[in-house]
Amino acid sequence: MSWYMDIPVISRLYLTGAFLTTAACAVDVITPYKLYFDWDLVFTHGEVWRLITSYLFFGAFSVDFMFHMYFLARYSRLLEEGDFRGRTANYVLMILFGIVSISFVAKFAPVHFLGSALTFMMAYVWGRRNEDIKMNFLGFLTFNAPYLPWVMLAFSLVIGNNVVMDLIGIVVGHCYYFVEFVYPVLADIRGWSLKRIMVPPPPLLWMCGTYQNEDRWHDD
Repeated sequence: MSWYMDIPVISRLYLTGAFLTTAACAVDVITPYKLYFDWDLVFTHGEVWRLITSYLFFGAFSVDFMFHMYFLARYSRLLEEGDFRGRTANYVLMILFGIVSISFVAKFAPVHFLGSALTFMMAYVWGRRNEDIKMNFLGFLTFNAPYLPWVMLAFSLVIGNNVVMDLIGIVVGHCYYFVEFVYPVLADIRGWSLKRIMVPPPPLLWMCGTYQNEDRWHDD
C-alpha cells in the first residue's frame, strides 16, 4: 500500500483503471467487446466511452499483462516525477495529446486496444529526455535510454507480437517530444511569436491545482 500511494496521482489513476478494467473482464462483469476502439461506434453511434476504455484494457491476466503494467507504472511515474514534477496539468495534456493522436491513427490501422501505444509513447518521451542514462535488457544488452522503445519493439518482434501499436506509440511520442521540448527552443532562437504549443488551458490548470506552478515554470 505504501508503494501504491507513493505513485504520483495521474500514474496511480491510470494504473488503477487498467487493473480494475482487466479484473472486471476476468470475472465477466463487463466484456472486452464493449471496450475496444472502433471509429464508427464512437463517432456514429455515440459510444464515446470507448475512447477511454480502449486504453485501459491490456488483455487477460498473464505475463504479457504484467509486462505492460510494469512499463506503464515505471515510465509514467518517471515522467510524472521528473520532467512533469509540479506540472500535473502538462502531464494530463500529454496523455490527452497521446489519446487523440493514437485514436486518429487507429482509424486507419487494424487495432482495437490502444493502451500499449500510449505506454510506448511514454517510454519514448522519457528516453529522449534522459539520453545519458544507461539501461540493461535481460542482463546482456546495454544501451542508452533513447533506444529503449526500439529495444522493446525488437523484443515484441522476437516473441511474435504485432508491433503496429509499438510503432504508433513511437511516432506519436516523437511528435509530442518535438512540440513540447524542441519547438519552444526553435521558437525562441528564431523569434517566433508563438513560443509554445502545448499550453494547458486555465480550467485544466485549476483542476490539477498547478496554476501557480505553471506560471513559475514560464518565468524560469
